[in-house]
Amino acid sequence: MSPRSITIDPITRLEGHGKIHLFVDDDGNLADCYFQVPELRGFEVFCLGRPVEEMPRITTRICGVCPEAHHMASVKAADAVYGVTPPPAALKLRELLYNGFYAGDHTTHFYALGGPDFVVGPEAPKAERNILGVVRKVGLELGAQVIKQRARGQRAVQIIGGKALHPVTALPGGMSKRVTKEEQQELVRIGDEMVEFAKTTIKVFDDVVLKDPATVDLVLSDTYCHRTYSIGLVDPAGKVNFYDGTVRVVDPDGNELCRYRPEEYLEHIAEAVLPYSYLKYPYLKKVGWKGLVDGADSGVYRATPLSRLNVSSGMATPLAQAEYEKFYGALGKPVHHRLAIHWARLIELLYAAERWVQLATDPEITSDNFRTVPTATPTEGVGIVEAPRGTLTHHYWTDSRGVVTKANLIVGTTNNYAPISMSISKAARSFIKQGTVVTEGLLNRVEMAFRAYDPCFGCATHALPGQMPLEVVVRDARGGVVTTLSQFC
Repeated sequence: MSPRSITIDPITRLEGHGKIHLFVDDDGNLADCYFQVPELRGFEVFCLGRPVEEMPRITTRICGVCPEAHHMASVKAADAVYGVTPPPAALKLRELLYNGFYAGDHTTHFYALGGPDFVVGPEAPKAERNILGVVRKVGLELGAQVIKQRARGQRAVQIIGGKALHPVTALPGGMSKRVTKEEQQELVRIGDEMVEFAKTTIKVFDDVVLKDPATVDLVLSDTYCHRTYSIGLVDPAGKVNFYDGTVRVVDPDGNELCRYRPEEYLEHIAEAVLPYSYLKYPYLKKVGWKGLVDGADSGVYRATPLSRLNVSSGMATPLAQAEYEKFYGALGKPVHHRLAIHWARLIELLYAAERWVQLATDPEITSDNFRTVPTATPTEGVGIVEAPRGTLTHHYWTDSRGVVTKANLIVGTTNNYAPISMSISKAARSFIKQGTVVTEGLLNRVEMAFRAYDPCFGCATHALPGQMPLEVVVRDARGGVVTTLSQFC
């Protein structure tokens, strides 16, 4: 007999579309597991023939959840194409906008996407495992604060970015506008409120998650543990930074493998292709692709809030640093428990709010010197930022007029496709065994394996160098396969 199949389609509480195919043998044990991403975006092809200065505006449309990440990676690549350095005021405005976006995005994931599994419980009725169930658990007052926090983030992006969604303000060489002194006062107020909200959220996590022994056992269980490499941006002092820095890579024991600047990424990162998905599988060239396995001999790495903390020497703000020390004091360093990504995400939320206040109070953000107009002949450039979901790379090649001739995007979620697949498979093997009744709650525990990564599959599908892995199956009226056409790069 062929194995019995179980399909989780669609998987829920994520950005984009995906499905999980589980195959159970005659004894009731998991025989195989496939995590498939069926959607196709291919933005690299859309970018061809476009003036590079338009890219920061076009690529925000890749995603409605993290347009600010693409906006910043894109404009940094455009800066590099023209060989231009923005003035200090522009750099501070960019980072200010970016940290406001981070605070809002991490809030959304904890309360609406990943948090319900912890705050409400993984076995709670499906209709209750959502943001409404979280509000019932923590109270209407905090629920109202979540809505206000989202509004703060949108207002922050609107003031600096020109629009509350899909910002348009960053240009090669700087920004299209500064902020007024009146706007600065509002930004400071927003930042102070964000810090208080982040502190409240960490307290909720402490009271609801960390004080529940069953949840802590789940977080620390081997079911959700993989020893892989970690990557992330660090500043010159080795601290976490979302907007700028060098990419640091550490092995499963926390030892540095390498560091690289944005323009060096192709020396360190390559991508494998498997035939059943539109996503590619990035891996470390120095180690090599060994398949979906973990350990120091496998080139698989993860790029998440947890990996950013793993590669760093700490946080650059005092409250976040205190939480960082508490985190590693409890779990040791590095941490490989994937559900601990949720905890790391809240430390980043606090850092983003604190960093926001630091930048918002800087008088230079109201300076009239907010752009250096490019004058050099455009060529090629790479921009890297840390998206909430991982290291985001934009790479553009242009002709002498600045028209894009080639583009490559490695999106935050793309980095994590291999470890996400491994985490889902390991969770499924742990829960689906002989004699086990497969319930909706059990399948939700399998889904929890990917939710920790906060994936965005709409962003993540792409082409390099301009071709997609594609399979078309033609069936007759009875469902029989007539022909299969395939193209794999």
